Amino acid sequence: MEIKNRSAFFEYYIDDKYDAGMVLTGTEVKSLRSGKASFNDAYCHFQQGELYVKSLHIAEYVLGTYANHNPVQDRKLLLNKKELKKIDTKVKEKGYTIIPLRIYFSEGGKAKIEIGLARGKKLHDKRESIKQRDADRELKRYVKK
Repeated sequence: MEIKNRSAFFEYYIDDKYDAGMVLTGTEVKSLRSGKASFNDAYCHFQQGELYVKSLHIAEYVLGTYANHNPVQDRKLLLNKKELKKIDTKVKEKGYTIIPLRIYFSEGGKAKIEIGLARGKKLHDKRESIKQRDADRELKRYVKK
């Protein structure tokens, strides 16, 4: 099971990628296993030296009871101190932000999130991305025939 943030690669240049664990409740994990998550406007930020993902929408579990989770709460990300310090210094530089790229489950069954250190694209860069994607699509179409 894998949930991708497709708009991230269109909106940003991804410089570095990191895999982080997430602190989740049981109903959040069950909802993620059924693919019920949305990355709309999700980003990561530092709060008291710890990294959190904000605005990540994980839908409420259908069979959940009164103990169901809040769909849009901040969720703590688990990284090494060395990685956190490295990311924090990059974010303090001009133009960098941290965005979630995909959520997946590791071989051990743990929910992981891949985050990317990203810089925003300008409008003309987005047009170049569209042209490149169309050219690749045409090339694949001709190769199939």
